[in-house]
Amino acid sequence: MNRALLASALAAAITLPTAVMAQSGPAPAPTFQAEKCYGLAKAGQNDCASTGNHSCAGTSKIDADPASWVYVPAGYCERLVGGSLTEV
Repeated sequence: MNRALLASALAAAITLPTAVMAQSGPAPAPTFQAEKCYGLAKAGQNDCASTGNHSCAGTSKIDADPASWVYVPAGYCERLVGGSLTEV
């Protein structure tokens, strides 16, 4: 019984900060020169959104959501298929 309790407490301690971070706001700005690129993020992999159903990192519900953005190195967004510097 103690092992199960300890295991579940450890799992909660590891999982909770990640879950809270995913819903706490935009992703921190990267250390490299970057730009926001809309329409590329996989579901749950966005850095943020400007308007719509969500506004926090990791909360997009569909792939290639045109309202969600991810940071990419400056100058790369428009080179990527589906990438846009503005919300579509």
